[in-house]
Amino acid sequence: MDTDSPASPPQDPDKERAGIQSVEVGFALLEVLAQAPAPLMLRDLAAAANMSAAKAHRYLVSFQRLGLVVQDSSSTRYELGPATLRLGLATLSRLDAVKMARDRLPALLETTGHTLALAVWGNRGPTLVHWQENPLAMPVSLRLGDVMPLLSSATGRCFTAFVSHGGAADKTAPMIEEELALARKLGRSDLPHTPSQLKAMLKETRQQGLGRAVNVLLPGIAGWCAPVFDADGHLVLGVVVLGSSATLDTTWDGAVAQHLRQFAQQLSTDLGWQG
Repeated sequence: MDTDSPASPPQDPDKERAGIQSVEVGFALLEVLAQAPAPLMLRDLAAAANMSAAKAHRYLVSFQRLGLVVQDSSSTRYELGPATLRLGLATLSRLDAVKMARDRLPALLETTGHTLALAVWGNRGPTLVHWQENPLAMPVSLRLGDVMPLLSSATGRCFTAFVSHGGAADKTAPMIEEELALARKLGRSDLPHTPSQLKAMLKETRQQGLGRAVNVLLPGIAGWCAPVFDADGHLVLGVVVLGSSATLDTTWDGAVAQHLRQFAQQLSTDLGWQG
């Protein structure tokens, strides 16, 4: 007697990936509430989610039971509930900005064709914590652990311009004074000497959304640095592009600058920043 069990029918991979359509449909309501500036009436919420009020109400009843949505008893308007807050906080607590950026750098390297780095604020200033070199690009004599000066490097200018008040920002003041004094002593025309010149440089950096330095830190080397912010609007890291000043596009509206801005803005958005 053949005791072998009959073979299971092959699974349709499309069905395995099909998911539950009703969940996807209902999630549209949560997305609308997340983007709305204030609680919404049922009719407005349903219209924004492209569904009938009756259909939206059925989803909202279940969402209320799960704590994903709450309804104000007096205005009858709907708002995101405490469960969404818990989920959001749990997600944010698991985010690692450097890891996220590191995982995405290969695509940026392919797009720009230049050496990339990541920098965070360390004990002595902006510090390179990850390095991804393009073997075909001009070598740059910077390595992991190097601390970037605040006024003569793209990374330092980015951190000086965008770091929040308190904490690291308080530590920059004496460092800036020291670098201004050194620039005056050496007669460096490519660096600010006075507070007004420093203010003008930082204003340009903030307006452009990038730190830039060309033939300042190292002869023949140009650099960009884009700020990445977390959900609280704090600068958590800088994304750096380095290359020969002869081949790296250093114009504010050039391709490299635009790709770098987009990369940093998307990473900031994924970290919860809504600036």
